[in-house]
Amino acid sequence: MYLIAAVLLIFILLYGPQWWARHTLARYDRQEYFSGTGQEFARMLLAALHLEGVRVEISSIGDHYDPVKKTVGLSLRVANRRSLSAIVVASHEVAHAFQDARGYPLFSARIRIIKVAERVERLGYLVFILFPIIGVVLKAPIMGRLMLVGAGFILLMPLIVHLVTLPVELDASFHHALPLLMSGPYIPDEDLPSARRILTACALTYVTSALAGIFNIWRWARVLYR
Repeated sequence: MYLIAAVLLIFILLYGPQWWARHTLARYDRQEYFSGTGQEFARMLLAALHLEGVRVEISSIGDHYDPVKKTVGLSLRVANRRSLSAIVVASHEVAHAFQDARGYPLFSARIRIIKVAERVERLGYLVFILFPIIGVVLKAPIMGRLMLVGAGFILLMPLIVHLVTLPVELDASFHHALPLLMSGPYIPDEDLPSARRILTACALTYVTSALAGIFNIWRWARVLYR
């Protein structure tokens, strides 16, 4: 009984926020809302923030901000829709451009951590693959321990990235995107709670990623402990 309850709790924690996020975005994406598309709205916000060097483009990899290319990438659905979801998501990505322009410390730290994580993960995979072979050839038990270190790096680095990403996303949503939406004649006051729900739903996806990383480390730790 306790096992079933634990499995159910883990399932809710890992998949519940994702379901709620998709449901919330779909709920506010059903009707035309704004006079322009999400892409046009993003350009308007960038102009209002005097971020003339940032471009807006349709992206095949989803909604994001690229700090290297200085581009706000919007999925086809967000870029071409006039719904409340499209407007709010576009404002969130513009908020990342504003973080970049203002030199928000955690945003810069996240970029550096991602670069380090990519290198560490590659090294971890190399250790994980090669060291068992070397251990068998040289008959050196220490190689097995080094393999566990490599596995630890593979599991730990994505978790660190998610944990740093979460406050960056929350800051973009609630310290920049929401005030932007409130400051101009973009959406009526009665729709601001809906905009807040959309931003919360987007943030929950990163909470889920962090929880999944923690669960994955816990699961492997139990396996190795046995």
